Amino acid sequence: MPAVTVDDVLALPRVPLPDPTTGRERAVVSVTTAPGGFEGEGFPVRRAFAGVDLRHLDPFVHLDQMGEVDYAPGEPKGTAWHPHRGFETVTYMIDGQMAHQDSNGGGGLISNGDTQWMTAGAGILHIEAPPEHLVTSGGLFHGFQLWVNLPRAQKWADPRYQDIRGSKVALLSSPDGGALVRVIAGDLAGHAGPGSTYTPITLAHATLSPGAELTLPWRPDFNALVYALSGTGSVGPTRQPLRGGQLAVFGSGDTLTVRADTGQASNTPTVDVLILGGRPIREPLAWGGPFVMNSEAEVRQAFMDFQAGKLGVIPAAREAR
Repeated sequence: MPAVTVDDVLALPRVPLPDPTTGRERAVVSVTTAPGGFEGEGFPVRRAFAGVDLRHLDPFVHLDQMGEVDYAPGEPKGTAWHPHRGFETVTYMIDGQMAHQDSNGGGGLISNGDTQWMTAGAGILHIEAPPEHLVTSGGLFHGFQLWVNLPRAQKWADPRYQDIRGSKVALLSSPDGGALVRVIAGDLAGHAGPGSTYTPITLAHATLSPGAELTLPWRPDFNALVYALSGTGSVGPTRQPLRGGQLAVFGSGDTLTVRADTGQASNTPTVDVLILGGRPIREPLAWGGPFVMNSEAEVRQAFMDFQAGKLGVIPAAREAR
């Protein structure tokens, strides 16, 4: 699980230790295990938010862990062209490559540690697929896709695309150097990630060495979620166990803590977690397939607009005319 690494983690800025007299550590509300499924043309996913009340997830809607799978030649799969409206998709690649193209002219190839941030807004068509050379050769594929809801006022924003290179993320270290934190979006301990968001959020990927502990300052007006990609550890003041494929939902407070067990399996020598949170939107939510709106009528309208060709034109179809 390489993503973005550094030669000397101790040379990075350190996350400050919390003040025990003023900070309040967030307790764990729940831990759930993500069920498996398939997406797109048949690539395996884990549904990280399955079974969790959407009120605890707000402003997030959906999170899929894609893989981790080692494809044989000819096996890599992606998605067909499909529409979105009313939210943002965030695709982060840890291993492997994914090519993106949308009807607004955005797109590109992302690989280890890169992120595609697409604001669907008023409506867009897009496709995500492994590049042809990866289909031919096969190889390791691992990443995630996060859906970030948009407030009512931004659901009709113009679509936009951000290509975030792994080399641009903010890198931090825990005070003892036992954890490497990559800030993709938002602010963490005064260090801002490169992702630009309509909805105020923080999104980070942390790798903890065996026995390491990471305590992060966390905005009290944000919710807080930790999804374990690999390894075994614990979270919160009561050391609630957490392992790969599980999501921890935290309650209120100023800090959150993640720990790695001293002993790790040989195939997962570190603990890798996604840490995310945002300011809840607290608006009515109607979710139908690829559309996230405020009412069922708006979802039905989105389907009708898609069928009428109002959400964009597939570039190849435009070129053929």
